[in-house]
Amino acid sequence: MGDVSGSVYRALADPTRRAILDELQERSGQTLFELCARLVSRHGLCSSRQAVSQHLGVLEEAGLVQTRREGRYKFHDLDTSPLRAITDRWPIDP
Repeated sequence: MGDVSGSVYRALADPTRRAILDELQERSGQTLFELCARLVSRHGLCSSRQAVSQHLGVLEEAGLVQTRREGRYKFHDLDTSPLRAITDRWPIDP
């Protein structure tokens, strides 16, 4: 688990990646183009498509984002299971 949680922590350390996760939480199944537009309009982040694509790669490597291809388009979906693994390790008392 150490390796998986380490990649999750690294992925969550960046504010742009957290904004991407916020957008996917609100609306899963977005393309790179849609995510870039939402990051600009909703968060004021002016990252290039290449930079956002690299952030998505880090999130995918950490298991927080799953991608699927349909024709010419690649869709990105949030996967919270790595976060559940962390909260299972250190449960929050009610």
